[in-house]
Amino acid sequence: MIDLVHPADDSGAGPKLHLPAESDTTALGAALAAALRPGLVIYLQGDLGAGKTTLVRGLLRALGHAGSVKSPTYTLIEPYVVSRLDLYHFDFYRFTSPDEFIDAGLDEYFAGQGACLVEWPDKAQPYLAPPDLEVSLTLAGSGRQAELTARTEAGRTCLNELMTALQGSRPPG
Repeated sequence: MIDLVHPADDSGAGPKLHLPAESDTTALGAALAAALRPGLVIYLQGDLGAGKTTLVRGLLRALGHAGSVKSPTYTLIEPYVVSRLDLYHFDFYRFTSPDEFIDAGLDEYFAGQGACLVEWPDKAQPYLAPPDLEVSLTLAGSGRQAELTARTEAGRTCLNELMTALQGSRPPG
């Protein structure tokens, strides 16, 4: 079960969630799916194995994607047409230079109405569009911790809807 470790505060720090099991990371992705809107850019931060692709898998399953979900480490992008939107999952881990982002023509994806989920965004700076929402995943004991930070008004709307969806999925008690 997803536990709220630290609520958002006035300093701009977003909520921190404890995700004890892989299924909780998947559940966070599913809750994010309910708040996802066309045009959003979401950075997925975290070390290798932190759960970024697991979160995307939960999001895609909630949007109705039944096929495989793999990290686009070698392909750079996995496009999905799901539910009500076009979703693009990027992974820039293998970039050796930010110029590879421009050379590959990936900037075009960020100019449209698709939702963009980006792993290893720092590898494409300064060319990458700024995030609306950042999700930072870290290993924490036997589980993970997620810190969510809204960077724009659209990101704040998404984060508010996400937190409402998470609160609605908790059993009363």
